[in-house]
Amino acid sequence: MKRLVLLCLCLAVGMQLGKAQISTPPGGANQKSIVTQYIGAIAHVSIKYNSPDVTAPNGADRTGKIWGQLVPYGLNQQNFGLNNPAPWRAGANENTIIKFSHDMLVQGQPIKAGKYGLHIVVEENGPWTIIFSKNHGAWGSYFYDEAEDALRVQATPEQSAFHEWLTYEFIDRQPDHAVAAMRWENIKLPFKIEVANINDLYVSTIKKELQGAPGFTWTNWNAAANYCLQNDTHLEQGLAWADASISTPFIGIENYTTLATKAQILAKLQKTDEAMATMDKAVHHNTATVFQIHGYGRQLIAQGQKEAAMKIFEYNTERFGEVWPTHVGMARGYSALGKYDKALKHAEIAHGQAPDQLNKDNLVQVIEKLKAEQDIN
Repeated sequence: MKRLVLLCLCLAVGMQLGKAQISTPPGGANQKSIVTQYIGAIAHVSIKYNSPDVTAPNGADRTGKIWGQLVPYGLNQQNFGLNNPAPWRAGANENTIIKFSHDMLVQGQPIKAGKYGLHIVVEENGPWTIIFSKNHGAWGSYFYDEAEDALRVQATPEQSAFHEWLTYEFIDRQPDHAVAAMRWENIKLPFKIEVANINDLYVSTIKKELQGAPGFTWTNWNAAANYCLQNDTHLEQGLAWADASISTPFIGIENYTTLATKAQILAKLQKTDEAMATMDKAVHHNTATVFQIHGYGRQLIAQGQKEAAMKIFEYNTERFGEVWPTHVGMARGYSALGKYDKALKHAEIAHGQAPDQLNKDNLVQVIEKLKAEQDIN
């Protein structure tokens, strides 16, 4: 009995070991490749493929014989698998796989997060068809079934610098989208991948992050509020985060930074009186530095509020005295008001107080402009 059990066990192990494979070079020397591109800091796209080259395994040069020959135009009759006409596998050997970390748009059309088999219908003239199949585990296009299509889009091929190896790369990268491109021989096929409503993605992610360790510091609440402020999105949520950065028990801190963030969000929400009161509190807060107040004055000049900016520069001088940043501020304030002679006096004093050569050189240019009665802002 024991011998029979041992024999069965050995047979079972042998069968399992027989399924294991050793690592050998890829068929046709088509190297495996993968490229991943983030769109912003959260969403990303990966393309995994086998990369054939223009030179055949036997050394023959196939330049001019790739498109329409090695890769047929239209659908190609398969003699294996489903035995149906099928598109190109968009690479070599196994399925070319594209993976989206989040719901996205491809060429303006929506596609759900997940993995897809990538196929292409190559045409002699006109746009090509890119197919995203729900079946990403099959070998090449032998088992391609149109019923499993998740999405089809059109893309226009372009002439390109010669590429020996088929390559996928990202040729444009922006905060909310990227352009992927298949390059091989003298053809480039670009297609746009976009994260729709990317601000929603960031805000929902930040919400979750603030529930964990990042939520135990006021700087992260303020950074969250600033994201809404700088991107002009979800402003009510941003205001709530700004309040949290100021007043959350044991975490929030009232200082120039948190108050200024809140004031700017209030201004965007058209709550003008509350915004002005909050910013006034920030400027007069004991944490406000000479540089922060100076920066606020410059912000007012950029907004066209020249008189208000001058008052801020005067307050900065009153609070911090005759120091380099305050004289620079006074020069900018008077320049904005067109009082170039007074601005010049402060610029010359600031030049003598400047802490390093870079600032001295910058002030030399400022002085030259003021002597020519040109605004320095």
